[in-house]
Amino acid sequence: MSSGEKPTLLLIDGHSLAFRAFYALSPDNFKNSAGQHTNAVHGFISMMLNILELEKPTHLCVAFDVSRESFRTKELPEYKGTRGETPEEFIGQTELLVEALTAMNIVSVSRENYEADDLIASLSVAGEKAGMEVLVVSGDRDTFQLITEKVTILYPVKGVLNLARMDDAAVLEKYGVHARQYPELAALVGETSDNLKGIPGVGPKTAAKWIQEFGSLEAILQNAEQIPGKVGNSLRENAELAVRNRRLNHLLRDLEFDFTLEDLELGPVNEDAVSESFAKLSFRTLLTRVLKLRGTNGSQHKVISAKVMHEESDHTSVIDAPAAATSAVIADLPTEPIPSELADLVSIERLIGSGDCCVHVEIADSKVVGLGAATLSKRLQWNGEGNPDPLLETGGFGTWDYKMLSRNLAGIGISLGPITNDPLLSCYLIDPLSKDLNPDAQIRQHAGIDIVRQDPNELLSQSDPSLDAWIYSVLVAVTCPQLEAEGSLAVYRDIELPASAVLAKMEQLGIAVDRDYLETQFQELDAEVAKVAQEAYAIIGHEVNLASPKQLQTVLFEELGMVGTRSVKTGFSTNAEALATLYEQTEHPFLERLLAHRDATKLRQMAETLIKSIEKDGRIHTSYSQVGTSTGRLSSENPNLQNIPIRSARGQKLRGAFIAGAGFETLLTADYSQIELRIMAHMSQDAGLIEAFNAGEDLHNFVGSRLYDVAPDQVTPDMRAKVKAMSYGLAYGLSDFGLARQLRIDKREAKQLMEDYFSRFGGIKTYLDQVVQRAKTLGYTTTIYGRRRPFPDLNSKIFQLRENARRAALNAPMQGTAADIMKIAMVNVAKAMDQAGLRSQLLLQVHDELVFAVYPGELETLKQLAVTQLGQVVKLSVPLDVHIGVGANWELAGH
Repeated sequence: MSSGEKPTLLLIDGHSLAFRAFYALSPDNFKNSAGQHTNAVHGFISMMLNILELEKPTHLCVAFDVSRESFRTKELPEYKGTRGETPEEFIGQTELLVEALTAMNIVSVSRENYEADDLIASLSVAGEKAGMEVLVVSGDRDTFQLITEKVTILYPVKGVLNLARMDDAAVLEKYGVHARQYPELAALVGETSDNLKGIPGVGPKTAAKWIQEFGSLEAILQNAEQIPGKVGNSLRENAELAVRNRRLNHLLRDLEFDFTLEDLELGPVNEDAVSESFAKLSFRTLLTRVLKLRGTNGSQHKVISAKVMHEESDHTSVIDAPAAATSAVIADLPTEPIPSELADLVSIERLIGSGDCCVHVEIADSKVVGLGAATLSKRLQWNGEGNPDPLLETGGFGTWDYKMLSRNLAGIGISLGPITNDPLLSCYLIDPLSKDLNPDAQIRQHAGIDIVRQDPNELLSQSDPSLDAWIYSVLVAVTCPQLEAEGSLAVYRDIELPASAVLAKMEQLGIAVDRDYLETQFQELDAEVAKVAQEAYAIIGHEVNLASPKQLQTVLFEELGMVGTRSVKTGFSTNAEALATLYEQTEHPFLERLLAHRDATKLRQMAETLIKSIEKDGRIHTSYSQVGTSTGRLSSENPNLQNIPIRSARGQKLRGAFIAGAGFETLLTADYSQIELRIMAHMSQDAGLIEAFNAGEDLHNFVGSRLYDVAPDQVTPDMRAKVKAMSYGLAYGLSDFGLARQLRIDKREAKQLMEDYFSRFGGIKTYLDQVVQRAKTLGYTTTIYGRRRPFPDLNSKIFQLRENARRAALNAPMQGTAADIMKIAMVNVAKAMDQAGLRSQLLLQVHDELVFAVYPGELETLKQLAVTQLGQVVKLSVPLDVHIGVGANWELAGH
C-alpha cells in the first residue's frame, strides 16, 4: 500500500452474494468444459471486480458459511429453516469460488458453528479500531447493525451488480430507525429469511413508531402496558419472541483469527495461478479484467487502445480472450497495432489487391461515411475524398457479416461485390455454442488481444474503421488455420461463404405478400380467439384471463380439482407442455378450449407480425442467420417464417398470403422428403433401412412389415403411426418414456417396441451408440462434411444435462448434415439458374424447402433444374427424394 493510499477494508459475505449471483445469471449460460455450472462464481467475481475498480480498497476478505448449523440453530433448530434445498446447479460452485479467490491471493475465511455475518462483524470492528474505512458487501439486513461513521454496507438491491450504499441516513430514510436500531425493529417484526416470527400484527411502520417513541426494544417492553389495542395485547403476550429474535440476530464482534489485517492487504496476483484457475472455469472475459487490475508478470495478453467512437457504450469496455495463445500468427502480432494512415481510395484498392485484406464500412445518412482496410501489417483509413462505391462493388476483400453489410449497402444503392472471407462465419464454426459473436470478444478469445474502446465523449470527432478492419484480418489469420486443422475449412469455404452470398440476395428480394388476404386472416383469427374464449368461460361459469398462469392455476387446480403434472414455485405449471399432458390425462373440455385458444392466439400474433413486416415494396424481407443454431441449420427472424405451422390447416392458410408477385406467374417449392431418415440410413449403413429407401417403397410400411411380421399391405394405420414415431424419434434421441407419452401407450409396450425395432434394424442401434460414445470421447460430433458441434455436457455430473446432451448428440450429425446439404443445394440451384439465364427468383429457404417465383415460360425448366440440383447434391447410400409443388401461393404450392 502506498503511503498516500487511504486504508479501506472490503468484507464480502461469500454465500449471500454467490446465491444472488446464481439467481441473477442463468446456469445454462455458464458451464465449464466439465459441465459444471459456474454462473454463481462468474457473477460473484464480476461484482467483486466492479467494487475493486470503483472503491479501490486496500484490504479484502471474503467470509463463507460452513453449513446451516450454528450456535443459533442449537437454540432454535428451525432457524433459517424456511430456506429451500440448495439448487443442484449451485452444488460445487462455492468450492470453485474459493479456489479462484485463492488463485487471486484473496483471503477467504469460514468457521464451524458461526455464520459469515459473525466473521464479518468481528473483522469490521477490528478494521475500524485500526483506523480503516470498512465496506461490507452483504445481502443480509442483519449487517445494518454494523454501520458507523467508518462502516458502510453495500447492499444488493437487484442481482449482484446494483449495490445500494447503506449508511445511517439511508437506513433511517428507508426503515424509520437508525442503523443501530434496525435489529430491534427486525426483532419486533421478524425476519422471514431467517424463519424468525415476529410479534403478530406488528409491521415495520408500527415497530419503527414504537422505537422512535421509546428509544429501544428494552424500553418498549418495559412500557408495553402503555401500548393500547390489539397490537399492545399481542406485544405483551409475545414479548419473549422479540427478546429471542434480538438475541439471535445479534452479531458477534469478538471472534479471533489466525491472520492479521496486514495479511488481507491486496497485492499482485500470480498470473499463472489465475490463468490456470480461470481456464478450469472457462472464464475468458474475467481473466483479462483480473490481470489488468492486479497482474504482475507481463501477461500473454496484448492490449490495444482504440481511440474510436463506440456507439453502444458510454464507458470503457475491455473485451477478453484466452490466456494461452500459441498460434504463430499471434506471436507475430504487434503489442500495439501498427498506426493507421489516412489514404486515398487508390491506396486502399492496392492494399485490397495485395491479398488477405479486410474492410470495414460505416454508413450514415444514406451514404458511406467511413472506410478502413487492413492486413496484419498495414492499416489504411479512407480520407473521405472520392467515391468508394465502385471499390465496394468490385469486392475481393474480407469483412465481418457480409450478408448484413450487403443488405445495408443495397439499401443505399450499392451492390457489394464478392468477398474472400467473413470472420463472423469462421469464428462461429470454431465455436457454434458461442454467445458472444462480436469482433472485439472474438479477437480476445482467439488471439488474446484486448480492445479498449474509449469513452466517445472524449473523442467525438475520431473514428478509426481501419482498426475494425485489422481485427477482422487478425481473426481470419487465426481462425482459418484452426478450421483447417479441425477438418472444417471446407465447410467455411465451400458451404458457409457461398451460402451467405445467396442468402444476401434472397433477403434483398424478399417475397410478395397479399396484404388484404393476410388482414382477413387476422380478423378471422381475432374472432376465433374471442369465440373460443367465450366457450371456455361457459364451461367453468365465469370469465378468466386465459393468459394468466395464476388465474389458470386457481381454475384448474382449485375450482376443477385437477392435479398438475409438474410443480413450479407458484404451484403447478400451466405451460403448454404441462397443459397438453394434463389434457391427455383428463380430456376435460375446458382444457381442450384453453389449448385451442392458445393455438388461435399464437396464429393471430403471427398474422399481426407478418402484416407489420410488410415493407413499402409490398414484400416481406426476412433475415436469415447462419450463426443462430449450433447444428448449422438456418434460422429466420424479423419475421420468423420458419415458425408458421406447416402441419395445421390454420397455419397453412397463413402461407396462402405469400404470392409470386408482379411479373411472375406462380410459386414453385422444392423440398427433400425424409432427408434426416435417409441420412440416418447412410450413416448407420443399416441394410434394412437402405433396402427400404432404395426399393422406393413407403418407408413406414416397409419398416412396419418387418417389425410386425406382416405383409406391407397389412400394416395398419396404428402400426404405421407407431413405426413413424419410432423412426423419427430415434433420429431425435427419443426415450422409451418419450415414445410412450407420444403414442399414449404404457412404458413397457414402448420399451418392447424399441427393442423389437432394434432387433430388426440393428445397424441403427450400433450407429446411435457409437455417436454418443464418440462424442463423449472427442467432445463433439461431426457431419459428413466435417462441421463440428461441441458437447461438453455429455460428461456432466448432472443427469439432466447429460441426458439433454445425449439426445442432442444423437441428432446433431444428421441435422447438421441435412443443413449442409440444403445449403450446398441452395448455392448450386442459384448458380445453375444464373448459368441458364433464368429470370425466375429463389426467394425463401424454410426448413428443408426452397421457394421460387417462376418467371413466365420457365416453369418446366425450373422444375427440372431444381430436381436435378437438389437430387444430385451428394451421393449417399440411398437416393435423395425431391418433391416439387406449384401454386399461386405458398399454401397451394405446398405438398
